[in-house]
Amino acid sequence: MTELRAVLAGRAWKYGDNIDTDAIIPARYLNMSTPEELAQHCMEDVDPGFAGAVRTGDIIVGGVNFGCGSSREHAPLAIKGAGVSCVIADSFARIFYRNAINVGLPILVCPAAAHDAANGDMLTVDLQAGQITNNRSGLVYQTAPFPPFIMKIIEAGGLVPYTRAKLGQGRA
Repeated sequence: MTELRAVLAGRAWKYGDNIDTDAIIPARYLNMSTPEELAQHCMEDVDPGFAGAVRTGDIIVGGVNFGCGSSREHAPLAIKGAGVSCVIADSFARIFYRNAINVGLPILVCPAAAHDAANGDMLTVDLQAGQITNNRSGLVYQTAPFPPFIMKIIEAGGLVPYTRAKLGQGRA
């Protein structure tokens, strides 16, 4: 697993409101469990070209209630497996938010940045400072940075690697 950078930069993939976990990874692929397998079908029913065109470091931008629906961890795993560096949205479903942290996928609530972003915009995200810059508009948005304990979980690659490291069974 690659180490998380504090400053992320990537192309925006813009989606609307209420993108549910079935849209992120359709239920017919739930027999798969690795991020690499899931990534091949990420956003398939909403954006059939996504899996083939997304590049490592790209950023998903969503509207209200991103990740609603079922509580499956497959959805943030598929996003992370696709190489997406973070997700920015107006708001997130609570269980998706926690599942994303658990798998080490940074997600940021910033309605203004989400509304300003257009598909294909280059965005820069400073996780430590909680700043999102839209390089097209030049606007900089402030969001709450993660508390230190959450940042450590994300930096470790998720809750399981973080816990293993804390127990002395791996790296953090």
